[in-house]
Amino acid sequence: MLKGILSISGKPGLFKLVSQMDKGIIVESIETKKREPAYASHKISTLEDIAIFTEDEEVLLKDVFLKIKEKTGGKEAIAHKSPDKEIKKYFAEILPDYDEDRVYVSDMKKVFRWYNILVKHDMLNEKSEKQETSEK
Repeated sequence: MLKGILSISGKPGLFKLVSQMDKGIIVESIETKKREPAYASHKISTLEDIAIFTEDEEVLLKDVFLKIKEKTGGKEAIAHKSPDKEIKKYFAEILPDYDEDRVYVSDMKKVFRWYNILVKHDMLNEKSEKQETSEK
């Protein structure tokens, strides 16, 4: 579901991996479709490798997104610019046992921002997931 979707430190939004080059990669913004290089000096994270700390374990971001999708019925979630108190309350409804010492409001805001971008661009549906599986 999140294969090839990247977050790049210092750059807003999410990106798709387009191709590799000698000293980095070429990425495309999911929102603007603009392509640009990303270099080894950027902190690049793939969404499928990100997990959220809970009291007992780590929960993959994919699973957090599925819980949000269940709660929203596949619609957009709370806006990432909502007040911190509302963000924390909403996040606790999705992942009640999140580790309050290690998961910050800024992390929660990223989760909601990324989720809403993916929903807006129809990248969290089963059809997309099946296409990914058949492309392997």
